[in-house]
Amino acid sequence: MKTKTQVCIIDDEKDGRDYISLLLENEFPDIQISFQASSVEESYIYLTKNTPDILFLDIQLKDGTAFDLLSKFREVDSQIIFITAFENFAIQAIKNGATDYLLKPIKKIDFIIAVRKALDNIKKNKGTSSAQYPSKNKISLPTLQGFKLTNITDIIRCEADSSYTTFYLTDKTKIIVSKTLHDFEEHLSEHNFFRIHHKHLINLIHLKEYLKGKGGQVVMTDNSILDVSVRKKNDFLYKIEHLD
Repeated sequence: MKTKTQVCIIDDEKDGRDYISLLLENEFPDIQISFQASSVEESYIYLTKNTPDILFLDIQLKDGTAFDLLSKFREVDSQIIFITAFENFAIQAIKNGATDYLLKPIKKIDFIIAVRKALDNIKKNKGTSSAQYPSKNKISLPTLQGFKLTNITDIIRCEADSSYTTFYLTDKTKIIVSKTLHDFEEHLSEHNFFRIHHKHLINLIHLKEYLKGKGGQVVMTDNSILDVSVRKKNDFLYKIEHLD
């Protein structure tokens, strides 16, 4: 049985919530509204326990802004469609991962396009998720041309650059992927990878040397020298002592 797409509407005006609900009912009957709210506080309580597929989010709420709400989370997996009367928040919305940015009063055609875009993204993400880890010892790295199926043992290190991650391989090639380092960290950590710094996730089988210091540095088999953050130092040294 196909699960309906779940959405959440957060707007401090009841008329605004009702209009979005009406548009969804008329244009996307397969979408289910799972929650509505008007404030940062009640939205935060709900989102700590639930992850809607799409989040319709007004900028100005009863007790703060949409950005106050989003700042409470390290990451929000929902497709976010901002709906607001203010034009000047567009750049900030994009930086917060907006799928689209609609101005009130909402034009029906713009709303339909935004929701279709969100649904397409959800479909693509599900496809990527199922293909990202095709086997225990390989990982699929999406590229502009398609994807590269890579042996995990061939990855020396991964380096974060904003919303991109660069993979450095044993054959001296590098692959730039338009996903954050966080997207890969949990899976790779199961294969003796360790995040020594907010920018660096290293494969411990390719660790060649550790240099003492405040946080210290590591030397990898490709002769790269990387900083270990002070915050990560003790956990890193413990991990090395108990390496599988």
